[in-house]
Amino acid sequence: MQLYIHMPWHQCLTIQSHKPSTYTMGEVNPSCILSEEHRPKHVITEGEGIPLIDLSPITNREGLSADPNKAVEDLAAKIGEACRTWGFFTVINHGVPLGIRRRIMEVAREFFALPVEEKKKVSREDHNTAGFHNDEHSKDFKDWKEVYDFYVNDGMLMPASHELDDPEIVPWFTPWPENLPKFRETCAEYGRACEKLFFNLLELVSLSLGLPPKRLHGYFENQASFARLNYYPPCPKPELVLGTGGHKDPSALTVLAQEDVEGLDVLRKSDGAWVRVKPVPDSFVINVGDVLQVWSNDLYESVEHRAEVNAETERYSIPIFFHPSHDVTMKPLDELVDEQSPAKYPEYKAGKWLNLRMYNNYKKHGFYMRMTDYKVAA
Repeated sequence: MQLYIHMPWHQCLTIQSHKPSTYTMGEVNPSCILSEEHRPKHVITEGEGIPLIDLSPITNREGLSADPNKAVEDLAAKIGEACRTWGFFTVINHGVPLGIRRRIMEVAREFFALPVEEKKKVSREDHNTAGFHNDEHSKDFKDWKEVYDFYVNDGMLMPASHELDDPEIVPWFTPWPENLPKFRETCAEYGRACEKLFFNLLELVSLSLGLPPKRLHGYFENQASFARLNYYPPCPKPELVLGTGGHKDPSALTVLAQEDVEGLDVLRKSDGAWVRVKPVPDSFVINVGDVLQVWSNDLYESVEHRAEVNAETERYSIPIFFHPSHDVTMKPLDELVDEQSPAKYPEYKAGKWLNLRMYNNYKKHGFYMRMTDYKVAA
């Protein structure tokens, strides 16, 4: 067997920085203007949408391993089907208190309403990527948005760099704004509430793959998960830009809260069409990420998605990217590999992959990183 790499690792590691722009969100920054093939058009807004799954059978349960009854098994089957066919689904009756969901949206609005000079006091750094930023790139174009990232497990250990031969491990800390007294507390509470939902979903995913419910839990003992507050301002020319360009997530699962302003599009696997994800009140949108794609040996696929903006209304969304501990060696799960289905991915360290993906997001470099570029070919 040989390792087929569409874009070699060493090329990923010599990316050159893109000179920061001096434009503000009140103008159409030329670096945000998409080439014709990437512009937001031909979106399906009616008809079949991503699956809606009611989590009522597990809402009040503390783990599923004690009694994976028929209702739980049926629920796992629905999630497995959604992961195979869409890579996305929406959940309701999920158990996350509505109060904390409302408060996290409130503090997001408070933060992004601050003067830009205040927001820049908690700016991200090259190798500690939490904090404020407005220079993320998708497919070589600057996204039309502002972002604040925070770590679910603040002080988490991560590789000091994305360089493969750098063994240094360091703690990563979130830079918290000092003039918003409820901000840090609310973010931490929200992260823990969504973490409970994530572990319930992880058990259902495990069951859907024919594995014990807690088969994947040990990979998250020192998780490298992070949350993102997204702010998409109105744009005078929304047909020329994207709030977030087409991309796939580096996570195992992503848990997304969105309000009633539309903008999330998913690339439908069956025909390659862009489909609008209709907001459902008090729901969460869940999607498969790169890590689960590797674990499942491509049974479940990380699917491309994007965020559009509009000319009249600002939009907020809050994804949490649940990612395993930095030192987890990622590879297809042994139970899902045999002679008929050999391993499709080589082993790699989860922290190095996440570090490289996050570093890659802020550079202009002429290629788009995909997990499938790092497959083992027979």
